Amino acid sequence: MSESGNSDAPLFFERDGRVATITINDAPINRMTLDFMDRLEEVVDEIAKDPTIGAVVFTAAGDENFSVGMNLKELPAGAKRMGSVEAVFDQRLRVLDKLENLDKPVIATLFGYCLGGGLELPLACHFRLAAAEGAKIGLPEMDLGSVPAWGGSARLTRAIGRDRALDMILRAKKIDGPEALRLGLVNEVWPNAELKEAAQKLARELATMPHIAVAGVLRAVVNADRAQVAQGIADEREAVMATMGTKDQQEGMRAFLEKRTPVFNQE
Repeated sequence: MSESGNSDAPLFFERDGRVATITINDAPINRMTLDFMDRLEEVVDEIAKDPTIGAVVFTAAGDENFSVGMNLKELPAGAKRMGSVEAVFDQRLRVLDKLENLDKPVIATLFGYCLGGGLELPLACHFRLAAAEGAKIGLPEMDLGSVPAWGGSARLTRAIGRDRALDMILRAKKIDGPEALRLGLVNEVWPNAELKEAAQKLARELATMPHIAVAGVLRAVVNADRAQVAQGIADEREAVMATMGTKDQQEGMRAFLEKRTPVFNQE
């Protein structure tokens, strides 16, 4: 099973034995476009139904960046296509929830820019491996006059704790791989040239484990704090919608597009 022959595909979905690999196909910055998210939802559903897949690797094309997250310029088109801005965000929340609740381990590779949705998606994976050099990992939505919109605040808090999550989000911090390892955000750090193969090796190892037992552990661990994460995501959604259309949010977007420092507190 392979889609790599179609260079225009928003993602590649490939199989090698019991390991499936999903590759974001928008190098060098690997945006998570509307078409990408539509296809990703289909792929995650396919993986969920396939008992012959034992583990999944989530990576990105090229060796420069994992993902800068959503293509913000597509948001108006997405709202028109799906009926509302809320529907665009709801789809992304739904897909990440499906990914997190797969009954097989999912491993994400973090290298280069891993920002916004480019971190929120790995946060929904079960293992995260980061590059030793060059990674810029963070949730910079505060610089846009907004807040994370795909469950990032809740899942980051679960991963590294309240105080560290607040420090990263409120200060729009971007950290590297070794710092992410120190904080407990990633499981392992590898030299850049070895990162993707390390993820494949881990996936092959996990895919040999007894499937029923693996599925049971994943269900128990993911569900252990499910209510707390769900409440955090609900609170996050309320915060997202409260920022939509505000003067600060508009200023943040203009500053982003104009590549300048925003001037906030304009309300």
